[in-house]
Amino acid sequence: MNKRIFLIVLDSFGVGELPDAAVFGDEGSNTLRTIISSPKFQARNLRNLGLFNIDGIDCGPGVSAPLAAYGKCAEASASKDSTTGHWELCSLISETPMPTFPDGFPADVLAEFERRVGRKTIVNKPYSGTAVIADYGEQSVRDGSLIVYTSADSVFQIAAHEEVVPLPELYQICETARDMMTGPLAVGRVIARPFVGTPGHYTRTTNRRDFSLTPSGRTLLDELKAAGKDVIGIGKINDLFNGAGLTESVHTDGNTHGLAVTLETAKRDFDGLCFVNLVDFDTLYGHRNDIDGYAAAVAEFDRWWDTFAAALRPDDLVILTADHGCDPGTPSTDHSREYIPMLWYGSGVRPVNLHTRPTYADIGKTIEDCFGLHSDLAGTSLKELILGGSS
Repeated sequence: MNKRIFLIVLDSFGVGELPDAAVFGDEGSNTLRTIISSPKFQARNLRNLGLFNIDGIDCGPGVSAPLAAYGKCAEASASKDSTTGHWELCSLISETPMPTFPDGFPADVLAEFERRVGRKTIVNKPYSGTAVIADYGEQSVRDGSLIVYTSADSVFQIAAHEEVVPLPELYQICETARDMMTGPLAVGRVIARPFVGTPGHYTRTTNRRDFSLTPSGRTLLDELKAAGKDVIGIGKINDLFNGAGLTESVHTDGNTHGLAVTLETAKRDFDGLCFVNLVDFDTLYGHRNDIDGYAAAVAEFDRWWDTFAAALRPDDLVILTADHGCDPGTPSTDHSREYIPMLWYGSGVRPVNLHTRPTYADIGKTIEDCFGLHSDLAGTSLKELILGGSS
């Protein structure tokens, strides 16, 4: 039975379109294939673990003796957003997609929102996050209005200048929106998008906060916490689960900070799950169609792996995966409906081909099994394939 398991999500690191990608407007998306074309791409460790041995990945050579068990997962949930993806990784499948608002939010909803928060709103339509502050930031600063916008995902995003709307107020405004967005309006996330700067030079800050729905059912995190395990969330994990099932949480300001916190956690004693989200792949590079930036972030992670692997203990288990795709090489700046990779690493792991799994939930179910727990959570355990008779 394992004592420490690390579940590390390279946010948006998709490895090829799902069969239903065209339904989501994502036909041809392949995040990995796009970024490997960049001269910034380096992935010696990921390659040695078996990334390019995964079925269907043909954009780079595999290795003859992978260090990890390797495979990929389809998404059973009817979505491609971070909240749903993380819930499914923890064995909660969402059969009904969360609502999206391609024409903006209803006028009566925004009128009530304005009344409650005491500020006017502008924009109210799908928009790129960097473009919207470039186009409307000056107006927002001038009249103190809130930039409300959405995307192809189920999100209600609120941008405001930190010197005009202080962070505590912006977060409270988001809490108000979260309270309002229920029932048919129940978006997956309300997101605070603070920015700073001057006209023509506005930039988003690292003080983003996500206000997610509480999971619609029990997840792996709940099962682990109920069993007395440590459940440590690093990055935006706490936001995505609205705190449910966590015993400890560390908010980070990007990948570099997240990697540092994860390494420090690996050096301490705990009994349970360390669940990590590395958001920069998605937020800074995927959504901004920055191929070189995405590739460089992968290279940073790959270099970090050497130090992290050296800090692991003999009975530790590490899973590297993703939550959806976000191909920076397509015209779209939204998430893409793709397979996610899974690489299982540890001294007791058999480097077998796990092929293609029908749901992310197999990851959560396997983690549960590795802790010696059993429930009716969704998914099929891969423990016997990965660890054989050992644990």
